[in-house]
Amino acid sequence: MADGPTGAVLALLGVFSVYAASGSRPVVEKETGGEAEPWDGAVFRPPSALGAVGMTRSPRTQRPGREEAGDLPVLLWWSPGLFPHFPGDSERIECARGACVASRNRRALRDSRTRALLFYGTDFRASDAPLPRLAHQSWALLHEESPLNNFLLSHGPGIRLFNLTSTFSRHSDYPLSLQWLPGTAYLRRPVPPLQERAEWRRRGYAPLLYLQSHCDVPADRDRYVRELMRHIPVDSYGKCLQNRELPTARLQDTATATTEDPELLAFLSRYKFHLALENAICNDYMTEKLWRPMHLGAVPVYRGSPSVRDWMPNNHSIILIDDFESPQKLAEFIDFLDKNDEEYMKYLAYKQPGGITNQFLLDSLKQREWGLNDPLLPNYLNGFECFVCDHELARLDAEKAHAASPGDSPIPEPHIAQPSHMDCPMPTPGFGNVEEIPENDSWKEMWLQDYWQGLDQGEALTAMIHNNETQQRKFWDYLHEVFMKRQHL
Repeated sequence: MADGPTGAVLALLGVFSVYAASGSRPVVEKETGGEAEPWDGAVFRPPSALGAVGMTRSPRTQRPGREEAGDLPVLLWWSPGLFPHFPGDSERIECARGACVASRNRRALRDSRTRALLFYGTDFRASDAPLPRLAHQSWALLHEESPLNNFLLSHGPGIRLFNLTSTFSRHSDYPLSLQWLPGTAYLRRPVPPLQERAEWRRRGYAPLLYLQSHCDVPADRDRYVRELMRHIPVDSYGKCLQNRELPTARLQDTATATTEDPELLAFLSRYKFHLALENAICNDYMTEKLWRPMHLGAVPVYRGSPSVRDWMPNNHSIILIDDFESPQKLAEFIDFLDKNDEEYMKYLAYKQPGGITNQFLLDSLKQREWGLNDPLLPNYLNGFECFVCDHELARLDAEKAHAASPGDSPIPEPHIAQPSHMDCPMPTPGFGNVEEIPENDSWKEMWLQDYWQGLDQGEALTAMIHNNETQQRKFWDYLHEVFMKRQHL
């Protein structure tokens, strides 16, 4: 048992910590543009935590007055596993407004040059938060995942810990809403001949495909699919509700099932409909579960982002589960389309020339500054880093202008993230009402509890940042009472 106030704080933070997730992280693409040049790290005043620093070639011109490393703002990656650079502790980066130094060495936390801390949301833990928070530092969040990995960020107290965000939400500061869509060409892949799909059906395969191996998720998707299976055949190949095997052992590897493997895609393209259910229900959270069926010329039967229609290539591209009053009604509609080729093909009209009519989608693809597997554009990890760098350079300029002329230049107000930057409500059952689900149900025990614990974490960190030491004990007593009360809900 931990002793004293500090021990109590650490013990309770351990109670409220979010479980580590085994989900995948963003793919970090290696930078191109030549080998790294050596750069003399001795310009840092010893004993610098930044150590040796490298510099990549860049066509951009450095800003006058910021050529020495001592003048550059430092961006500290608090989640070092995502450091998007060559091996080493630090790297000079060139961005639109000028240069910064990106580092993953936590000893740089108290350095006066460290202007921003960069966090990856899945790895953000209350027990690892760098407190006390320094007034001159911004906190920047990169979290392209859903709250499956960290419910702390789905609540106001949690998301407002950050100044800058890069999430799936279009309302975040550096949006990643289309992180799974390479471009319009991806959507225009030709549709397999209907005759081939008809032959597939005659061989005894179902009209609907389900491929999931992550079975217990906040969206509770398996509960809905299980009910749907009572009304229409569904071929399920993943670990969840499995009733068929993929044709080869290699394809049965769950790692292969999450890639663009040609053999796997050829197999999946034989199905006319794909059940596409996200792991969580959040505005603008759309993954390969949605875009891959569209790429293959299958119709997604979708549940996920409530705002998904805003992003579709036209207004007749997908079947939304929530448009139907019951799984039985949905099954009847899918059966109707399965037997009526003309009506079915209307859902694939976007693949024809001029078929992508959604200007919002076209503009969003054109305006994003990052690309997917595009050598001419940065990946979103590097893009986010430069976004933070540019923000800090602008903030420094504003602070200097205020210092030089307080009456003419107001001190810059801090930018604070808002709940809309995640926008993930409390999980609800995939089918039926929460009151009808037994108390020992694994989904109910896990995700509703994690949702409330996420709120507790955000409140804990907010209080630790804003309260003084004499108020801490009262807060922790209160928080412990809240936790014990919710344990009995």
